[in-house]
Amino acid sequence: MKKYLRTSLISLFISCNGNYLFAQVNKVAAIGITVKDMNRAEKFYEEVLGFKKIADQEYSGAAYEKLEGIFGLHSRVVKLQLGDEFIELTDYLTAGGRSIPEDQKSNDLFFQHIAIVVSDMDKAFVQLKKYNVEFVSTAPQTLPITNVAAAGIKAFYFHDADNHNLELIWFPKGKGNPKWQNSNNKIFLGIDHTAIGVSNTENSQKFYMDILGIERKGDSWNFGTEQEHLNNVEGASLHITGFRAAEGPGVEFLQYLKPGPGKMYPADTRADDIWFWQTTLFTNDAASLYKKLKALNYAFVSKELVLNNENGVNIKSFIVKDPDGHAMLIKEIVQ
Repeated sequence: MKKYLRTSLISLFISCNGNYLFAQVNKVAAIGITVKDMNRAEKFYEEVLGFKKIADQEYSGAAYEKLEGIFGLHSRVVKLQLGDEFIELTDYLTAGGRSIPEDQKSNDLFFQHIAIVVSDMDKAFVQLKKYNVEFVSTAPQTLPITNVAAAGIKAFYFHDADNHNLELIWFPKGKGNPKWQNSNNKIFLGIDHTAIGVSNTENSQKFYMDILGIERKGDSWNFGTEQEHLNNVEGASLHITGFRAAEGPGVEFLQYLKPGPGKMYPADTRADDIWFWQTTLFTNDAASLYKKLKALNYAFVSKELVLNNENGVNIKSFIVKDPDGHAMLIKEIVQ
């Protein structure tokens, strides 16, 4: 009986006010990245990291203006695949968009990255140096045995062509998803998670787990010279928490206990600003989730719940901000 109740609570939310039920998020899908020059960005992800383009489309019109919160937009979206996972690069053709500040740090609350799994860190690092990428980490770091949850994991932070933060991550046997042990003779394998800066883990959990239904899977407390040189933040001490839906990459919280959170997520952020990311989440009832988030006074990027036709498929969608300002694009496929 207890197991049944727990499963029911994870998959359904009972509204105290409206007496309605809605299914929560069941999949973390594509991770969206705003770019300044699509041709340059696409070339970087394909040539340097081995992504493959699977779609290239343009969007405009009132529905997309309401969804993205930008009047008069005309955007180009390129969908790229690596392994089983996807990213979507968006170039806003008619809007300017501000660049990522040069002084952005890994403990800033508008920090976000994707963790790209590699089969061999040394070979992957040589590939990055071949293309003269900009380092964030001083060099690849191996997390020590004192960090039981992450011991032996190798990681490295770097920038893409628009100064977005990316991570390479290598898992030893017994760590991470078992599928990452099957390289198929490839260096770059897929995306394990997207990581976001949070000011308070428990406050963010209310949004991601209690409302969206993405389960908390584990915690790690990372500190020491390896972590400091990975994030390039002197004295860094982090509480890292992993969350996962039934499908797709994880969502990882990065709460800096020391030196504490850096700059806040800019309150005037628009979807065409280059530091803007949007993580796509699928649900079975977008309308109920939209009403619930509205009732709880969460901030929205979208002006309303939107119904679009995407490649012959009807989609209900909206973009909402988490407690620290990170954008979540909620979608429902309408049968």
